[in-house]
Amino acid sequence: MTAITSAKGAPVSTPEQSHDHARDHDPLYDELHATAEFTRLRKAFRSFVFPTTVAFLAWYLLYVVMSNWAHDFMSKEVWGNINVALVFGILQFVSTFFIAWLYAFYMNRRVDPLARELERRYNDQVGGAR
Repeated sequence: MTAITSAKGAPVSTPEQSHDHARDHDPLYDELHATAEFTRLRKAFRSFVFPTTVAFLAWYLLYVVMSNWAHDFMSKEVWGNINVALVFGILQFVSTFFIAWLYAFYMNRRVDPLARELERRYNDQVGGAR
């Protein structure tokens, strides 16, 4: 079998090789994955990310739907030449930065300590060699 190479001549892995590589990982990862700490880590991460993503997408889609089908409402002037659509648009940016801040705050308090504990256990088991 000839090796597959890219346009620059670098070897390209086939799907079979990728799966073989995935099977050859350190069994320690499986042990850590099976721990209660890893389950708590994954649950803490998902309990923030999934609801926040759904909420933001709903908020964004509300903006899009209102912009397309509620012209009268969105064109109402709030103050001077500033209308509801502009306020919604600015609030999209504000909510994005708020979510980014909230994400960092939540991860630092809830997820990072769990990740550091798993990292410590990993380093203890491999002898700090990595």
